[in-house]
Amino acid sequence: MRNQIEFVVHGKYGLFTDPISRIGGEKFTYQIPTYEALKGITESIYWKPTIVWYIDEVRIMNPIQTEVKAVRPTKYHEDGNDLMYYTYLREPKYQVRAHFEFNENRPDLSYDRNEHKHHNIAKRSVERGGRRDIYLGTRECQGYVESCSFGEGKGYYDGYGEISFGHMFHGFTYPDEGDGETFQARLWNPTMKDGIIRFDRPEECNIIRTIHKEPMKKFERGVNFTSVDEEYESLFKEVDR
Repeated sequence: MRNQIEFVVHGKYGLFTDPISRIGGEKFTYQIPTYEALKGITESIYWKPTIVWYIDEVRIMNPIQTEVKAVRPTKYHEDGNDLMYYTYLREPKYQVRAHFEFNENRPDLSYDRNEHKHHNIAKRSVERGGRRDIYLGTRECQGYVESCSFGEGKGYYDGYGEISFGHMFHGFTYPDEGDGETFQARLWNPTMKDGIIRFDRPEECNIIRTIHKEPMKKFERGVNFTSVDEEYESLFKEVDR
């Protein structure tokens, strides 16, 4: 597929929070990463408002295991701490395949649509472990990114058959990726086959809930936006040195 990248992301712990567990304050992780979490990791590798990342598939490399840890989060409305129990994934490791498409909701950035340069910078960013800090769900779960070929190596669930995970959170649709004014949440029903989960595209999800209305963020060249041409030139000048 055009404009595709492949990488492996891993860490000591992961916490892809099941929204139902947020009600009581004691977080419990999903068994698998959500589309939104993997999209966030991919955007931490490389992102521009000109493009939208789509997660094609993920391969679960290590066995799904959890570990309960006692934590003391700060109370927001009074002094002191609460004792909570968070359930984390232990030693998560995933191979991810993703691609980008241009954001058609941003015609104002059409001058920045150079897929060759975006793709080259994205691949370079993968090789260097990403541009921003990588988190496996939440900030306390540090992750690490490396380049890989999707499907290489032995995975724990190779030849395992199918596993269904029921309804779970898929991701958010931000205004600039949807109708331009609505922030929405999506749900879906994932199935893992031989360790691989192939994601529905956001527009294919049939359970969508509107959260609120909000305007699209504006980007202006030279103010809060750097074009891919300028960035590409500065990056590859460094390589030539």
